[in-house]
Amino acid sequence: MTQNERKLINMDNSIKNLQKRAYENSLKHGFHGKDNEKEFGDIISLMHSELSEAYEEYRNHHEFNETYYEEDGKPNGIPSELADVVIRILDFCESKKIDLEEIIIQKMKYNESRPYKHGNKLN
Repeated sequence: MTQNERKLINMDNSIKNLQKRAYENSLKHGFHGKDNEKEFGDIISLMHSELSEAYEEYRNHHEFNETYYEEDGKPNGIPSELADVVIRILDFCESKKIDLEEIIIQKMKYNESRPYKHGNKLN
């Protein structure tokens, strides 16, 4: 186990902290600031593009839980693309001061109270 891996294990990996870390990393790499602010539709499109990349991995016959690595160590595969979706969402939420952890808890609690198949609204 590398020193970086040990640091990650010992970190606070709550949604709130991951949200802050995603934003700080994005900021550090120049994706935020006066000259880099994107329109909401563009941000949503970028989130969706990561889902499309996950689907491409599936179409290329990769297993759902398969992660493979490029020579530089970059992880690829469906799990990696899904992680990219979440990272983009975390970054956006932090930039807009959305408490994603709190609303996830509220939404899950509400969903648990809904009837089976939401009263047949969904098939």
